[in-house]
Parts: sequence; C-alpha cells; structure tokens
Amino acid sequence: MSGRVLVTGISGFIASHVALALLYAGYTVRGSLRDPSRAGAVAAMLARAGADTGRLEFVSLDLSDDAGWHEAARGCRFVQHVASPISTRLPRDRNEMIVPAVEGARRAITAALDTQVERIVMTSSVSAVAFGHPAERTEPYSDADWSILTGGDIDTYSESKTRAELEAWSLVEAAGRRHDFVAINPSIVLGPLLNDDTGVSAVVIQQLMNGLPLIPRMTLNFVDVRDIAALQVAAMTHPRAGGHRYLASAPPVGTRDLVEGLRSAFPDYSRRLPRLDAPDWAVRLYAMVNADARGAVMAGLGRIRVFETGPAQALLGRPFMTARVAAAATAQSLIDYGLVRRPSSRAAPEKRG
Repeated sequence: MSGRVLVTGISGFIASHVALALLYAGYTVRGSLRDPSRAGAVAAMLARAGADTGRLEFVSLDLSDDAGWHEAARGCRFVQHVASPISTRLPRDRNEMIVPAVEGARRAITAALDTQVERIVMTSSVSAVAFGHPAERTEPYSDADWSILTGGDIDTYSESKTRAELEAWSLVEAAGRRHDFVAINPSIVLGPLLNDDTGVSAVVIQQLMNGLPLIPRMTLNFVDVRDIAALQVAAMTHPRAGGHRYLASAPPVGTRDLVEGLRSAFPDYSRRLPRLDAPDWAVRLYAMVNADARGAVMAGLGRIRVFETGPAQALLGRPFMTARVAAAATAQSLIDYGLVRRPSSRAAPEKRG
C-alpha cells in the first residue's frame, strides 16, 4: 500500500495501534500530537513494536485550536480521526470533554473534506450507540441505533462520543460525501500496551491483577485493540465500507468469566485475583468513591448489551478475538511494564478442607 495517512492523537492507545498497522501495511503516517515534545517517545514506541519509522512524521494539532488542521491534512490520501478527550476521572464540567470532542471532529472532518482526501475513518464508540436506552431492552444494538442523550445512564463520555459522531455525519452529508466517511464503534478496548501508560480501559484489568477483593457481578463488552486497528485500516480502502458505521465487540462477558480466564492464563497471580462476588450495592458504593471504576459500573451493572457485529467481522475478514484473549494480552503488558505488583514468592499454602 502507499500514500500518506493523517492519524490524529497518535500517542493514544488506539491511535498508536492504528499507526502501527498502517506502517506495517506500507503507508506513510503523519501523526498529530498536542505536545510536539512527545514525538521522540512515540517514534521509539513504534520502533520497538517493529515499525519502519522512516515513514513516520509528526504535526502539532489541538482539538480546541484551528491552527494547522488544513496543513496537516494536505497531501494525505486518507485521514484516521482517532483523537478524542478521555479520562478515568470525568470532569465536573461536562463541556470540558464534550466541547473539544465535537470541535475536534469538526476540525478534522472539515480539513479532510477541504483537502479532498479519499476517505475519512473516525473512531467513535458503542457509547454513541447503546446508552440512554431502557434498562429492560434485550434486542441487539445495530448501526441504526444512537444513544439517547436524555437517558438515565448517559455520562459525559457517552455524550461526547455521541455528539462528536453526529457532528461528523452532519458535515460529510452536507458536503455530499457520506460514502467517503466510515465510523468505527468499539466497545471497551483491551489488548497489548505499546508503552507503560495504562490509559483508561486497562485499569479494569490492572485493578483485578493488583488484588481487587471482590468480583463485581457485571457483564461487559470488550474488543481487542489489534482488531480495531485492523478494522480501521480495512475501512479506509474497502470499496463498500464508505457510508457505514461498524460496531466492534466480542460477545459480552461476565466479570467472573473474565477473572477465571486471567486465573488460568496467569496461575502465579491466582491467589491475588478475587474469588467472591460483590453485592451490587457494594459495587455502586465503590463507584461513588472511585472515579476509575465509575464508567465501567455504569456500563455493566444490571445490563447486558449485545451488538450486531456481523458487518464489522465481514469487513475484518475474521471473527473478533475473545474478551479472554484481549484481557490476557492486557494483563501480560501490565506485568511486562511493571504496572501490577509481582506475586509474593513466600505466599502461604492455600487452606484445604
């Protein structure tokens, strides 16, 4: 493959994997950074992962600033808009996350349209699809569904992703270029880390591996970052991908099944991994005092969300990796980077009887 691709927010978890997949495929990658001083660290990270960084270049862009967007998109064959504000701790002022998400989408899409790139791929989220709906809903969510912003379980992140994706679709439709745009809507993204930044999603696995005392009785949706990166690259060039949203998730998994998968994959950590279920009231109380856990609790406690992922898997050309595989890859990275405590070598033998 050839051509230059603008990847916004290249230092992020998903964007760095997208850049890696593009470099592997032979593209030249122009990665945007809000802080240009991070360019060396990002280049070194991708080089460690085996990428040819001779085809890697950087530009400075800010989701909240007009400067540089058209220049960044000029000369690019494609744009991968991945950058979006995200944090483990939701801001008190919702606009601190919502405004830059929407304005960043507007800047990225407008620049891409004005410079006549062939296709724009945007990383959205199932948070723009399946939130705010009645808790009793059982039918699968499809690409026709949108989150209901007046719903009870809408948090700041869900609103930011919904409004940003709606803004993007509005812009491409107004320009008569709907079929030059693709949205990828992943669930919670796990998989191998490329550096020692846990980001947001890996915190769930990190807390389990570090000795979370009880297992929350939740059902969650995960997808491996390697599948998302491959999907975003495929969406860039597949002739029939344009004009569609692709929901990306492995089948829903209970947290107990996830824990047992980690216990099987990492027997040295078996003693530390929780064994007893936490009552729902305790999980809600924990989420009230622990902002890192709040989003996951809202997503999974008392709800089972199923997504129609057939179109995404057809585009990918294979089934998605299971949640267990994605979680194990995350856990191995956390161990390799020293982000979870090593098990004690002097642990007392388990009691029997």
